[in-house]
Amino acid sequence: MRLSLIPRPLPVLVLLLALSSAFSLCWASLNSDLFIQPGKQFVLGGGQPGAFRVAARNVGKVAVEFKERPRGGGIFGRATLQPGQAATLRYMAGSTAVLLNGSAQTANVKLRVTGDTNLRMNYEPNGQQ
Repeated sequence: MRLSLIPRPLPVLVLLLALSSAFSLCWASLNSDLFIQPGKQFVLGGGQPGAFRVAARNVGKVAVEFKERPRGGGIFGRATLQPGQAATLRYMAGSTAVLLNGSAQTANVKLRVTGDTNLRMNYEPNGQQ
């Protein structure tokens, strides 16, 4: 009986692909240069199995309010970023990040989202629950 220690190319390739996919999922991120029209709010997430983090910088001329809408309902304030301010906010699994523009001008925020990035994204009128 002969024992070969030379790895077969296909199983090694499959293993490398699986490891690289797992590694890239752990480090997934998305970047956005987000514009929010006056009287609108941008919603990110909702119902996803994992938590996510939003690193935001307000690069516009108006304040942007960040809120969290938990899976169980309700909504609460997290932070308000004035022009030039930055913050990193963490959102629970299943929660929705709500970014509100209450001004009469378009808001502009740069975002970097990490964690569970399989998130829904949408605009809706301000105050919608």
